[in-house]
Amino acid sequence: MDFIEFLKDWLSTHPTTVSILKYLVWLLFVIAVIQVFRRFLKKRMPETSSRYKAQKAVEIFGYLFIIVLTISYFTGNIKDLTLAIGLFSAGIAITLQELFLSIAGSIYIFLVKVYTPGDRIEINGIKGDVIDIDSIYTTMMEIGQWVTSDNYSGRIVKLSNAFVFKGPVYNYSKDFPFIWDEIDVMIRYKSDMELAKQIIISVAEKTLNDYTAASKKQWKDVVNKFYIEDAVLDPTLAITLTDNWVKFNLRYIVDYKKRRMTQHLLHDTIHKKIQETNGAIQLASTTVEVIKIPEIKIGNNK
Repeated sequence: MDFIEFLKDWLSTHPTTVSILKYLVWLLFVIAVIQVFRRFLKKRMPETSSRYKAQKAVEIFGYLFIIVLTISYFTGNIKDLTLAIGLFSAGIAITLQELFLSIAGSIYIFLVKVYTPGDRIEINGIKGDVIDIDSIYTTMMEIGQWVTSDNYSGRIVKLSNAFVFKGPVYNYSKDFPFIWDEIDVMIRYKSDMELAKQIIISVAEKTLNDYTAASKKQWKDVVNKFYIEDAVLDPTLAITLTDNWVKFNLRYIVDYKKRRMTQHLLHDTIHKKIQETNGAIQLASTTVEVIKIPEIKIGNNK
């Protein structure tokens, strides 16, 4: 009891010291909050540049808050401390808006099922297969770039989940895991056009039979689920007359992961079938044929 009485007397007779001690307590609290935010960002943001910028922004807002706290405290306007806390919280929210958007994006992805691991998507101009989704990032195995067709580039890409709110998300596999593709076959004008049609269509129907049958079953579910018109899923052939050749455009549906392989099978099989016609059908090209070189006489004119 004597110590408590002594402490009360000391506090009443040393108001300045008490005020400074309270200020130091507030200062230590703010510094502790800044460090907690810094460590949180260090764990949740693996990308070095973004983590560095976010940590620096937290430090700046923390120092600004300390300045406001100091001015408010020593000018006697400690009642404005709640305003300072509000400003500090708003600053943190602005600084970490990308982080908050990423967390909200991850919740949206899981609830709406925009995409799931294993889906092939294109988002923010990056295409790849989703291999992981966490609370901040979507991780993809990249496709394309310097590699042609739908092959892996070998790079693993981490993309902020916030991008689901900033642009379109192209999903190659959700609901309807098929895509339409086309190839062009150039035929010379003197070729047997009817035979060329029969060869291309028969090769397409035989090669694509499994994809066509599977896609028809899936397409019924798509039509029932969405407001969309029915589509032609069988291979179709369109012919265009050009100045140099007849262009046969084959349009067909294929599994989104088998596009490159299917193109190879179609081209290879059609080429072999055309060779078996013994010249009845000839492939066209842009090569230039020189028929005759004019004679040039060089002599001395006297």
